[in-house]
Amino acid sequence: MMDYGRIAIELVIGFFSLFAITQLLGKTQITQITPFDFISALVLGELVGNALYDDEIGVVKILFALGLWGLLIFLLETITQKWRKTRGILEGRPTIVIHKGVINKKELKKSKLDIDQLRHLLRSKGAFSIQEVEYAILETDGTVSVLKKHQYGAPLNKDLNIAYSKVTLPVPVISDGEVLRENLDEYNLSEQWLLNEIKKMGHHTPKEIVFAEWEEGKPVFVMPYSKEDSTIN
Repeated sequence: MMDYGRIAIELVIGFFSLFAITQLLGKTQITQITPFDFISALVLGELVGNALYDDEIGVVKILFALGLWGLLIFLLETITQKWRKTRGILEGRPTIVIHKGVINKKELKKSKLDIDQLRHLLRSKGAFSIQEVEYAILETDGTVSVLKKHQYGAPLNKDLNIAYSKVTLPVPVISDGEVLRENLDEYNLSEQWLLNEIKKMGHHTPKEIVFAEWEEGKPVFVMPYSKEDSTIN
């Protein structure tokens, strides 16, 4: 029982320590993973994982190792923000793999990327043929940014002379049968108003609704539970 208790304590402490480190380093560590970030994530995971099954490694040593590694990553992030020249070494540089419609084989080879992999990345951006692409840039996180040739580019609203319309953000107000009160408060909407709106659509309670969202100037969008889901709930 002592071993189980020790593992539980170390796991909880390791979990919250990793969470604190990711909060400290910011969201880019998750959304824009560079090769260095990937290595950092592996090391942090190994530190906690190995500590769980090693009796000689206590809580203090786990915190020390995580704290030191997190500090090193934080220092490197600070360095890349202050000294631009270090970014290419520590984070890598975007690479132009298609230039004016021509594949740059030298850069492609340097990036350890073959034609099939490039086509896969292009398709993920809606370019199903290489001949559609004027420029393609391989980003440091392994994704590709695409600028299509003029004849393949999507028309803009201004190109079609479409009248200006205010851009609004849809706001979730009900999720899994629960009213999202913090979202209502943020936009000065009342729960009673929401209940009245869903009643107009034939729903008596938010528990009948799997998802609902409100957008300024538009009626509330409501997606009720299906009969099968209602039976399960």
